[in-house]
Amino acid sequence: MPTEPLPTAILLAAVGVLLAVSVLASRASGRLGLPVALLFLLVGMLAGSEGLGHIPFEDYALTFRIGTVALALILFDGGLNTDLASLRRVLAPATVLATLGVAGTAVVMALGARAIGLGWPESLLVGAIVSSTDAAAVFSVLRGAGISIRQRLAHLLEVESGVNDPMAVILTLAMTAALVAGEQPGPGLALDVVLQLAIGLAGGIAIGYAGRWLLARARLSASGLYPVLTIALACIAFGAPTLVHGSGFVAVYAAAVVLGNGPLPYATGLRRVHDAIAWFSQVAMFLLLGLLAFPSRLAGVAGPGLFLGLFLAFVARPLVVTLLLLPFRLPPREIAFVSWVGLRGAVPIMLATFPVLAGLPVARHVFDLVFFVVVVSAVVQGTSIGWVARRLGLEVQATPTPRAMLEIHSTQRLAGEVISFYVEGASAVVGSRISELTIPEGSAVMLVVRGRDLIAARGRTVLQPGDHVYVFTTPEDKPFVQLLFGRQEED
Repeated sequence: MPTEPLPTAILLAAVGVLLAVSVLASRASGRLGLPVALLFLLVGMLAGSEGLGHIPFEDYALTFRIGTVALALILFDGGLNTDLASLRRVLAPATVLATLGVAGTAVVMALGARAIGLGWPESLLVGAIVSSTDAAAVFSVLRGAGISIRQRLAHLLEVESGVNDPMAVILTLAMTAALVAGEQPGPGLALDVVLQLAIGLAGGIAIGYAGRWLLARARLSASGLYPVLTIALACIAFGAPTLVHGSGFVAVYAAAVVLGNGPLPYATGLRRVHDAIAWFSQVAMFLLLGLLAFPSRLAGVAGPGLFLGLFLAFVARPLVVTLLLLPFRLPPREIAFVSWVGLRGAVPIMLATFPVLAGLPVARHVFDLVFFVVVVSAVVQGTSIGWVARRLGLEVQATPTPRAMLEIHSTQRLAGEVISFYVEGASAVVGSRISELTIPEGSAVMLVVRGRDLIAARGRTVLQPGDHVYVFTTPEDKPFVQLLFGRQEED
């Protein structure tokens, strides 16, 4: 009986147990109103060296590398699911929040940290590290609490959260490099930020269009190879611009947006695979970050950490967001909601590992403070987002999810598509037989999902409020079909 594979077997078993516990524990997040990522973090802490699992782990370099890869894959998944039309509608305010908003939050947080007696190096690092929000945390809370908010507001939060991480990464790395060199950050930092963002954006768009061209001409032997190819594109999109001093995080998100808004072979399957990869990346990243936490050290920063977490939620984020969004004439209720929905997640904790790797004397203290700030943000803001949305009157009626879904899987580009519509009470098709509808010759109703029943789409079938109707249509007929049936359901 060979003994060498035993450590690997134990490692895999431990990883499997942690993943399973994390996923099963996520069911409680909706009932508790907590971001699901926070539960993953707590599972990691319980399994750590000072927890019940007693797993010794303090490898900051490994955590940083895995976290970087995980964040790139999460951003790629977010970009694939970002609708370009929606992006255009909120691009200006989202861009301002993702750049000036991150920088402004970093400055205000640095002042807050300095006010409670932290040194300038610690204050500047803490400000830069906690300056960006976490999309996964925000939307896991909204979904878990059963809250559906106005579409424009949801898109604004999604785009801001999806594109503001690169700015925080750039600020943290530049600040750390300056402190290691014994220099004070100067005007050159602003130029460096602009340069990295510009190179990353240009490189990402170019790689995205190159990926479109490649996917349109690739004839792979198995559908499972297409996700492998898109993962390769994600790696290239992150790595290539980074090598020429661009932001790989901006690049990978931009490349995914370009890919996701073009014709994709096996589109449904690709999105499903990348969604699973993004979830796995989140779970793995939070588990590792939880393993890095030492509760005994966290207790020592409880006072300053609690102050900074509350200062971020009640002062820094609202002040910066309000000042930046006022010129866009958004309703005060929406500005207030965006100000409050500023959850912090895995990115700040991951960024806090970089000063540790750089050997800064204040690095471990900064890491503990940042960890505490993230937990405070998740508990204070995460548990109240649903209540705040209702109090501000921003909750809207959500379309119920159908109990069955009809999809077409194809590895090649097709001349038509299947789209679904939710039949509302005021819809023009309510009470009509399918045979009575003026559907174009090249389109057809394929299936009606009514509660638990699947109904064959025959001419005599009468459409009722609450039905989910699946329609095959060609590109030229799609606008008319959308006008006839009304609101198209999102994927």
